Amino acid sequence: MADRFSCALASLALGEPCYGTASQARRWLLVEQPGAWGADAVPQSGLPPEVAAGLRTAARAAGARLLLIRRHGRSAPTRRTCYAAVSTADVRRVERFSVADAHELLEVDWTPLRSFTPVGGEVIDDPLYLVCTNGSHDTCCARFGRPVAKVLDDALGERVWEVSHFGGDRFAGNLVCLPDGIYYGRVTAANALDLVEQHQAGQLVLEHYRGRSFLPFVAQAAEHFARQARGLTHIDAAVPRHVDVVGEGRFRVTVATSATAAVTATVECSEAIDPQQLTCRSESEEHPPRYRLVTLG
Repeated sequence: MADRFSCALASLALGEPCYGTASQARRWLLVEQPGAWGADAVPQSGLPPEVAAGLRTAARAAGARLLLIRRHGRSAPTRRTCYAAVSTADVRRVERFSVADAHELLEVDWTPLRSFTPVGGEVIDDPLYLVCTNGSHDTCCARFGRPVAKVLDDALGERVWEVSHFGGDRFAGNLVCLPDGIYYGRVTAANALDLVEQHQAGQLVLEHYRGRSFLPFVAQAAEHFARQARGLTHIDAAVPRHVDVVGEGRFRVTVATSATAAVTATVECSEAIDPQQLTCRSESEEHPPRYRLVTLG
């Protein structure tokens, strides 16, 4: 019998770059829900239907990405943890809430997130590390994510959460660092701790760096090219500030840097030549975008 298709292994075999692939989100609403999640995690979990629907409505009103979280190996928490987070170039914050019953979350006004202002929770200083393990959405997420979640949970405890799908199945294992909004792909149990230690030291690992969630994809690619060319690995050493369209599929991105004056990257976006299946469940092949550096000055 043929081996089951793996979108992550197929992407790796094609040599698909990680950069320029971080799903976009500037506001986050994370709700603890232990147990199994379905492919559409929020309504297909143990959350009461009225809570799932209410949280979705609240997240839309706040412009927030709603995700479920669970601690690795913890099945019955006495209280439910929730986080509201902001990830932008200028505002980064995580607030924690603790409730006895999920219905209490519907009583919180989450709309201040839309203007990036505090919601009223406990502001925490330590970063959160989210590992996608939503195997019902994509088998690669569980296959490659759960070993990463275990290693990090053993080392960092409550700062690490398994999380429902946040994008990029084919780059599993996927890791998001909040509040910086940093996405890493192709994380393994062998390299996860090093990535986290580098992050805590303010450094990026460019080989696995997918991008920042508050940036458009082409700006993420431009940031990668600028960092690679200038050897800039500190988290805040390069931040794209402006994107201008200069032609069909061509963009000029101004990247502020800490080492020199701002650099300008001209980036070309085109479809990949080779079609590929982007998820394990997909029934068709697509041509994802590819980015090429034209000039950097």
